[in-house]
Amino acid sequence: MRLPTVLVLPGWQNSGPQHWQSRWEPLHGYRRVEQHDWMRPLRGDWMARLEDEVLQHHNASPTSPGIVLVAHSLGCLLVAAWAAHSRHHHLVQGALLVAPGDPQCEALGGVLASWSPLALQPLPFRSILVASQDDPYCSFARARTFASAWSSEFVDYGRCGHINAESGLGDWPDGHRLVQQLGGSRLAPT
Repeated sequence: MRLPTVLVLPGWQNSGPQHWQSRWEPLHGYRRVEQHDWMRPLRGDWMARLEDEVLQHHNASPTSPGIVLVAHSLGCLLVAAWAAHSRHHHLVQGALLVAPGDPQCEALGGVLASWSPLALQPLPFRSILVASQDDPYCSFARARTFASAWSSEFVDYGRCGHINAESGLGDWPDGHRLVQQLGGSRLAPT
């Protein structure tokens, strides 16, 4: 039986070695979509990299049942922007969107200037958005707005900061169970 492939989409500045996304790569065999410039996140460049990875995967495994995207912070905005413009979004089975970054947040505004206007239409695949009540980069109300606009299932993860390495999640098994819901009980390493 062919299984979905998981692509990991970190946010601005990438995900460090203790971030759950980084830990999932060797643990579950997932593949990170590497960006050319993690410090200057230009929307068009990041969308092109994701498009390349999706097509590369499809060309290598044309009978694969699809791709599951695992996005954190700015990676969530990347998924929405890419899905709004790509003719290949049908190759994606689902997306886990964790702690979306908000360009309206003062701490991110200048960095995410190229991401406006935001893509705020329903995603063409199933998605689950996980938000923290005390995320410094996106208010809880704004995270709910994103989930509603993207037609994502919404998961309130309590008070867990930016749901990153500083949140002390380790391998974050709760998050991995959500990925399994999106891709079936088992997922294929890339």
